[in-house]
Amino acid sequence: MHKFISSFLAGFMFLLSATVSTVVNAHDFQVGELLVKHPYAMPSPTGSKNGAAFLKQIKNSGKLADQLVSVRTQIANKAEIHEMKMDGDVMKMRAISGIDIPPGAEVSVAKGNANGYHLMLLGLKKPLKDGDKFSMWLTFKRAGEVKVEVWVQSPADAEKTEKSQEHKH
Repeated sequence: MHKFISSFLAGFMFLLSATVSTVVNAHDFQVGELLVKHPYAMPSPTGSKNGAAFLKQIKNSGKLADQLVSVRTQIANKAEIHEMKMDGDVMKMRAISGIDIPPGAEVSVAKGNANGYHLMLLGLKKPLKDGDKFSMWLTFKRAGEVKVEVWVQSPADAEKTEKSQEHKH
């Protein structure tokens, strides 16, 4: 009986530690050699049919380059990968076919990068509200597809979360 209790407790402690580590990193998603960190979206403005989603970063720990080639979600009619660039004092945005992720690199798809990327959500089926979450599928050229959970956060909440790395969802 003592052996059974010891085995049971050891198994329980293993499961508990695995659960705790999953909760700490619950907002990171792995596919192949790629780690997708902190998918999030901003609440959509009242009456807007479009929104944007972001990824704190995509980290490629492999020895081969990869590329984010498509994105899809059920909360919008269409999702596109967009690039933003400053042209003088004007921010220009356009759909692109993919985002390169070099081997050993970290690529940001985060809000606030003047020359950066975002995932455009066109034809929202309902407004994005602070505290909501939705699924999104990211497809990579080499690593394949991964389903991520995107949390809708006001800009101040997203900044706090990124700085503290604590998720209070």
